[in-house]
Amino acid sequence: MSKEPSKMKTLFIIAVVGSFGLGGVAMGSTAPAPRVSKARAQAMALKLAPGKIISSEYEKEGGGWRWSFDIQQEGHVQEIGIDGRTGKVVENKSEGKVDHD
Repeated sequence: MSKEPSKMKTLFIIAVVGSFGLGGVAMGSTAPAPRVSKARAQAMALKLAPGKIISSEYEKEGGGWRWSFDIQQEGHVQEIGIDGRTGKVVENKSEGKVDHD
């Protein structure tokens, strides 16, 4: 009889530890590999907004993953977003004189 509570306690601890491990994986947001390379997306962005790239990232925004580039142009920063799956331009806007992100 004394071994039974010990087994139950062990099973309980395993279940709790296991649920934390699985919860972290299920809740984490891992970026899928983009179909459009960073180099290709960057070339597209610079064609749309010639200048110097001051920041870039692969981010989830608006329900999809995209390459985002902040490009310093004369007098303002232009943000260009390229869909990482399709290569379509999903954003092309001025952020004003400085980057606000």
